[in-house]
Amino acid sequence: MIKRLIIAAILLAVVVGGIVGFNTFRDRAIQQYFASMPVPSVTVSTVKVEPSTWNPGIEAIGTVAASRGVDLTVETLGVVKEIFFDSNQRVAEDEILVQLDDSVQRADLEVARTQSSLDQLALTRAIELQQRGVGSTATLDAARAAAETSASQVQKLQAVLDQKQLRAPYKGTMGIPRIELGQFVQPGTVVATLQDLDTMRADFSVPEQQLSLLQIGQPVIFGVNADNMPFKGSIKGIEPKVDPSSRLVAIRAEISNPEGKLSPGQFVQVRVELPEENDVLAVPETAVVTSLYGDFIFVVKSAAAKQQPAADAATAQQNPSESAAAKTEEPALTVSQVFVKIGRRSNGKIEITEGVSPGDEVVTAGQNRLSNNSPVVINNSVTPTNSGAEAAAR
Repeated sequence: MIKRLIIAAILLAVVVGGIVGFNTFRDRAIQQYFASMPVPSVTVSTVKVEPSTWNPGIEAIGTVAASRGVDLTVETLGVVKEIFFDSNQRVAEDEILVQLDDSVQRADLEVARTQSSLDQLALTRAIELQQRGVGSTATLDAARAAAETSASQVQKLQAVLDQKQLRAPYKGTMGIPRIELGQFVQPGTVVATLQDLDTMRADFSVPEQQLSLLQIGQPVIFGVNADNMPFKGSIKGIEPKVDPSSRLVAIRAEISNPEGKLSPGQFVQVRVELPEENDVLAVPETAVVTSLYGDFIFVVKSAAAKQQPAADAATAQQNPSESAAAKTEEPALTVSQVFVKIGRRSNGKIEITEGVSPGDEVVTAGQNRLSNNSPVVINNSVTPTNSGAEAAAR
């Protein structure tokens, strides 16, 4: 009985030992497999850092308005007799736009003119009698006063008659008519809007810290988005007071709009052009990664040479031709994580004030799969910078 137990224990020990040995062998084999497996290279796009010309600017969002714009209203009451304009029609200065019914005023004016002519004849007759010595001075004074009064009455009625016409105060583009033929209008009734669209103005605000960089006449460019700013202008006014609630300064610029592509009330991107600066180190915005520890970039460098393992050395002795071919291959590339200090932003680029040197090759795309010393393969056929430029060109 004891002999059987000893044999069973020995068999159990052999089985358990075999299982443990197999598991240990398997784990070591897996570790060796993954240890010897090469790390796959990450495909990235890069750009070399070179001193360049920096075009600084102040960017803001503004609202467009016509340099001259007004809601036209009538001065007197009456019935609309004629409308001489259509929507979006360009009108000249002093052109008649609306005619109110003026039949009563015309009749009153004719009566006043007739009376003025009669009083003028009486004055002429009084002057002749005075010259002959048969007329009194009082009669002459009364005739002169009557003639002047009737003449003033004619001028008054003419002014009342002119109020029945609405004329354009300056040349511009008419809006949608807000009145109809036969409508009875009161003084102050809005007829339509008149906008001078040839020259526009844009109102925008900048932080008080940038106020010292602005001056009258400074060039400004505008556009409906940051990638396309075809409109040009200049600063015409700077508010001398800083808004205490927002700490912003109001700026007004004038825009040339010969083709009428801008409309009053439209939002536009504004960029105030500042003097150019030379020898500035800047990289595309996509190259900089922001983290809790600071801003950093990945700089491409050649991988450090590694010692050849013994197995590889033996293989090299057996196959010297393959070893020579391997030595002629280009060195592998890795990336190094470098923390930088950033400065201004302009036109999709960021100024780097510390952390990079001229000639460094930095990664602009593919950083989300990188870590320090990761192997990389460079492919600059498609980069964010090139894609953005092509989109802007289109």
